[in-house]
Amino acid sequence: MRHRFLFATVFLALLMGGAGMVAQEVIDRVAARVENDIILVSDIRELARYQMLMEGKSESDAQILDRLIDQWIVRNEATVSRYPQPSDEEAQRSLARITRTFSSPEEFEERRQKSGLSREELLSIMKSELYLRNYLDTRFRPAIQIEEKDVEDFYKTRVVPRAESRGQTPPTFEAAQEFIQEALVQRAIDEQAERWLKESRSRIRVETLLSENKP
Repeated sequence: MRHRFLFATVFLALLMGGAGMVAQEVIDRVAARVENDIILVSDIRELARYQMLMEGKSESDAQILDRLIDQWIVRNEATVSRYPQPSDEEAQRSLARITRTFSSPEEFEERRQKSGLSREELLSIMKSELYLRNYLDTRFRPAIQIEEKDVEDFYKTRVVPRAESRGQTPPTFEAAQEFIQEALVQRAIDEQAERWLKESRSRIRVETLLSENKP
């Protein structure tokens, strides 16, 4: 499963009362209510633009809304736990790493402009993404144990065949061991987080209004 949180972002507006709430619903639209918070249609659109930047395509509105609800669960628990926010410098480094995944800085900038995301919005996304990812890592990593046999099996069944299919010489096991170990840890974090989110969903109040709000 692709990391559910490495490539997703969440911008959840706090529930506003009285006339402010009415004005917000007129300007934007409420896609869902989660406990006492709301997720706006504009939040869905922003995540869709981010997915377009990173993947060249986006999920459906319903799929994105599901991601944002999961993000709400993670953020809510992290906030209750007083988990520290990442620094602006960390967000800048994360953005720099993403930029390097493109063939050139120019290609990244062209894709960013096409996505409609400003650099400030993108940095905000990086900061939000880091916050959620770091919290999940802190929450689940300590309980994860990877056996050496699992690392060896991954090397033999995934790393070597993939390199050979590309006509490349596979890296030595020693050279690949640390990277494989971390990949397996991240996969285990994803699996545990997915189970936890499924359980958490049953304990929160969610009212989905997305279909009612479609133009």
